[in-house]
Amino acid sequence: MSGYNEDAYRQARETAIDLPCPFERALLSRCVACFKARRLLLAEREAVTCSEREANAQCKAFHTALHHNARFALHMDSNQPWPFGKEIRAQCGGVLGLRESAGQGPEIEADVAELMAQCIEKFGAVERFPYSEIMRAVVHYEPRKRRDK
Repeated sequence: MSGYNEDAYRQARETAIDLPCPFERALLSRCVACFKARRLLLAEREAVTCSEREANAQCKAFHTALHHNARFALHMDSNQPWPFGKEIRAQCGGVLGLRESAGQGPEIEADVAELMAQCIEKFGAVERFPYSEIMRAVVHYEPRKRRDK
């Protein structure tokens, strides 16, 4: 049994993080980057917070739209919680798919906040992003495999 008090951790996390990053798992897995993200260590764990409210609101809107669209693409029941692997596929594949639809190649690192600003300028709003193209990247994204010990 774990010696950690998860309730105390969640409470400390809520106190320490004002703007939780919706793409925290993608950032921690290092498939994307964000110049507005700030990493912090909390109870021997790494967490990510956002440094700007407007960017955070845009990212939250995109994250919500990704979840809405990816449920069908990833064959998930609407009442089912998001397992870690599918969440990584939605976050990493979604941002990388958005990068492709913005006309950027793989040689350019996917910076979430910068990409969001560019795509909102290009498409007009998060709701107008090309989700059919983005979902192809979500479906085809393969998280890195676990290393055996």
